[in-house]
Amino acid sequence: MFKTIINTTDLAANLDNPNWIIVDASYELADKAAGYAMYQAGHILGAVYAHPFDDLSGPPLTDQGRHPLPSPEKLISVFSRLGISAQTQVVVYDNRGITAARLWWLLNYMGHDGVAVLDGGIDAWKSEDRKISSGDETNEPSDFEGTPDRKMLVVRDEVMDQRLLVDSRNAARFLGDSAGSDANAGHIKGAVNRPHSLNKDENLKLRDSDILRQEFSKLLGDVPSEEATFYCGSGVSACQSLLTMAHIGLKPGKLYVGSWSEWSQFDELPKESGPSH
Repeated sequence: MFKTIINTTDLAANLDNPNWIIVDASYELADKAAGYAMYQAGHILGAVYAHPFDDLSGPPLTDQGRHPLPSPEKLISVFSRLGISAQTQVVVYDNRGITAARLWWLLNYMGHDGVAVLDGGIDAWKSEDRKISSGDETNEPSDFEGTPDRKMLVVRDEVMDQRLLVDSRNAARFLGDSAGSDANAGHIKGAVNRPHSLNKDENLKLRDSDILRQEFSKLLGDVPSEEATFYCGSGVSACQSLLTMAHIGLKPGKLYVGSWSEWSQFDELPKESGPSH
């Protein structure tokens, strides 16, 4: 099975494979309806749609961030609706190389590791004039079974106990030059910055694995990769760095799902601006 990244050639060769399910998770932060509209206008043949907010986020349980972690019951319902079962190879893609990794992480969190993200997303597929469809598509529902892996997750009260905190937002957000959609600008005290955008090239394809290994090795220092905790604005784009770690052969770090959108709401929580110390 493909468990991290898949290329367009391998996906195209399996479009008719009954054990494969393709999921479009395209999304625009400024317009929650835009991703679904893009899916309806043109998607990979056979793909079903999962909404990054309605399906891959849920009412606050573990966190109060902008994209809260869904309950296990909700995830089981969503994955069953998509037709995912134990033997299913899932392929996820999106329009910006961000939200697909959230679904990759959620499936792994619920115990399904047969999931890969399409390198280059929908643009790579279209650029090669491969099969596109429009409108809505559905799969035969399944009875998805899975339980959450708590070790993959960090909640607010555990954040300051982590050995290494990595902020996956861009430098302006980390430094505090921009608050974006959040209550305050800055970052969690003690965090270091590695923007998730460094994982990909201008075509949204993963950069050379050897170079990425060197960069993550420098980032991690003497901290085991699985003991590093990653966060971003709302627990979505940080998943891209965790996916990258898995693809280059590192044990992925943990995810603080609430991320800065939760942390920034609480005046008493330690924050800072400027470069990491």
